[in-house]
Amino acid sequence: MAKGPRSGHGPLTGVRVVELAGIGPGPFAAMLLADLGADVVRVDRPGGAGLGIDPASDLTNRNKRSVLLDLKSDVGPARVLDLVERADILIEGYRPGVAERLGVGPDACLARNPKLVYGRMTGWGQDGPLAERAGHDIAYLALTGTLSMIGKPDEPPVIPANLVGDYAGGSLYLVVGVLAALQHARAHGEGQVVDAAIVDGAAHLATMIHGMLAAGSWQDRRGTNLLDGGCPFYGTYATSDGGHMAVGPLEGRFYAEFIGLLGIADAFPDRWDLAHWDELRAAVTERFLTRTRAEWTEVFDGTDACVAPVLSLTEAPHHPHLAARSTFVEHSGLTQPAPAPRFSATPVSVRSGPARPGGDTAAVAADWDVPALRPADSPDTY
Repeated sequence: MAKGPRSGHGPLTGVRVVELAGIGPGPFAAMLLADLGADVVRVDRPGGAGLGIDPASDLTNRNKRSVLLDLKSDVGPARVLDLVERADILIEGYRPGVAERLGVGPDACLARNPKLVYGRMTGWGQDGPLAERAGHDIAYLALTGTLSMIGKPDEPPVIPANLVGDYAGGSLYLVVGVLAALQHARAHGEGQVVDAAIVDGAAHLATMIHGMLAAGSWQDRRGTNLLDGGCPFYGTYATSDGGHMAVGPLEGRFYAEFIGLLGIADAFPDRWDLAHWDELRAAVTERFLTRTRAEWTEVFDGTDACVAPVLSLTEAPHHPHLAARSTFVEHSGLTQPAPAPRFSATPVSVRSGPARPGGDTAAVAADWDVPALRPADSPDTY
């Protein structure tokens, strides 16, 4: 069992995780494990990550602890292996072969701890022609076909921030993978390597779309389908004040309520007549431009018309529903999304703010029983 302030918070209490610091999906995956109660020790490097933000604001390092180790030094890898011996999971996001060259690859770690789950997070995967190449979210989405689906038909594809690739196709699949492997390790005493590649996850996310494509109910052209903005009753519309409303009444009774409240109930009796979709979209566009976002929000409030205002990142925490559920919380002066999902018997929470590089070396050395991590007469960096 992990000791210290991380105990007793969430279903993963007692699970120990070593995170080799990186950027993007690895830190987010480790944050999710930490949110769920795991004792995550982040091994930061001197100088920090190349694209890192101010550690005081890096919410992906909340609920974690940090030690500072130079893996290129003589003793850095040995200290990591000391932590690995006591860990359940390790997460790294280096290019293939880098961890091996540093002395903390799967063979070295599993030799030290045969039950370890070794999670590897990359964009291209551990093998294949592009495995050694650099890349980012946008390229992974591009090659999997996922990016081609997002946007209007007569415009370039729209970049969905780094949510679909890095986090949905990467972090979440890594978390599912390491937790599944942890279950196997605890049942059979056998650790293993989890190869989580963003290209694999991003492709997998589109499984339903591939099924629709095979069935002939999805065109391989963006902005022409039911769920990609091609449908006039599944999309976004501008309001008179420059705001937007999101519209999605796919089911018949919801659509009937929508067009009634919008004021075009008798204009288009057959909504599935694709020949009139452009006319229907023009009518919906015209109607939404007659009022402000706040006015339309009031019109659709309390209905099943499946219409919602498009809120900004700073507006979202103040929405009454999200406020009532505490979907966003404030901790250490930072407003942030609360841990998800929720558990009835083992509730989760934001327990600590972003870990500062090296700020927890003494506590981790004591809690994990790794005295060599911080000798009394030495600084925190090795």
